[in-house]
Amino acid sequence: MHVLGLDPSLYPAKPAHFDLEQVIRPNILALHPYRCARDDYSQGILLDANENALGHSIPCHSQTQDASAALGKELEPTLKLDLHRYPSPTHDPIKSRIADLRKLPGIEYVFLGVGSDEVIDLLMRVCVAPGREKVMTTPPTYGMYSVCAHVNDVGIVQVPLELSGINGEGGETGRFSLKIPEIKKKIDADPSIKLIFLCSPGNPSGTLISLSAIRSLLEYEKFKGIVVVDEAYIDFASDDASAASLVTEYGNICVVQTLSKGFGLAAIRLGIAMAHPALIQVLTNTKAPYNISTPTASLALAALSPEAVAAVRKKVATLIESRAWLLRALASLPPGNLGPAIGGNDANFVLVPVLEKGGSGRPDSVRAQRIAKTLAEEEGVVLRFRGHEPGCEGCLRITVGSSEENETVVAKLREVFQRT
Repeated sequence: MHVLGLDPSLYPAKPAHFDLEQVIRPNILALHPYRCARDDYSQGILLDANENALGHSIPCHSQTQDASAALGKELEPTLKLDLHRYPSPTHDPIKSRIADLRKLPGIEYVFLGVGSDEVIDLLMRVCVAPGREKVMTTPPTYGMYSVCAHVNDVGIVQVPLELSGINGEGGETGRFSLKIPEIKKKIDADPSIKLIFLCSPGNPSGTLISLSAIRSLLEYEKFKGIVVVDEAYIDFASDDASAASLVTEYGNICVVQTLSKGFGLAAIRLGIAMAHPALIQVLTNTKAPYNISTPTASLALAALSPEAVAAVRKKVATLIESRAWLLRALASLPPGNLGPAIGGNDANFVLVPVLEKGGSGRPDSVRAQRIAKTLAEEEGVVLRFRGHEPGCEGCLRITVGSSEENETVVAKLREVFQRT
């Protein structure tokens, strides 16, 4: 059995121990994808998809004298799109801009999803047999891996990240790292593990996983599955940090990205998978026919223009500077309240432990939760409590905001620490 729609000459050649057909579930390999109307024709008198030929009925600002019925002028570009037509099933122009941005050979290496969550869920559905096979995660990590696994009746093997380098209040920042020997040991003991999810930079750890560590897993002969590298925050790391550079070399890696973070487009729900064309073809065969809406596609294409990408880089640079300011400001708060930030600080957030009162220097999850609740309900400042995750006892995750927001959160923390 082979991947439908894929030329046999395009099967992955490296690493030698990897066989895609042994990773993909047999029912997915046998799947004949739904062929939608726009797969064949997208121009002409389109009477093949049972669309409303008279168009949508939302009044534009320029089409009505009734100001109460008309929508704002800012919506007119969206309303002028062909909203009564089904969207493109492929969105090749978007894929082309992503391929150029991430230095990939072409659109055949790119898949689009409804946020990265759809990509994560789809990978589990095509690769992991419910009730029999498993995925591996490295907590603390993104919670949707576990949620998707439970939804799909997939087992979870965990190898927690190793936290080292914390010397107490005012000491060296703690760092998270992969336990590569432990991961390989788990793989050796359990051949049913089909996917390894690595979050890089990590959420909530901020950890950037080195390409050498990822290579060591890709080349490990006893692992026959796929390494999934979730790079939602990669735009806040160094330019050469992305594992997308490995996609043309290895067939057993899938790099997941999004326009939600660095591009500031969380509301449009546009996720990206970059992988060998063979895996991209499998995902394409399995996805819903029209998963990316026309408004989302229009905004994504504009966001990936050269002018917009240049603006993204300027904003990212500003946020990185603000991240450094926030770390310094948090460290200057009265002693005995916050420990040094932990993690790699390679994302648009910082992770800081709240300490016990009394000067013990130990993190205190109860106090951290109380402070987060007080800030949200009494001060209007919302932070994320992460203290129940491995290695994150007592921790609050603070997103880097605007300069004004950063100054406010530091001031409010100072006030709340005085009374909590």
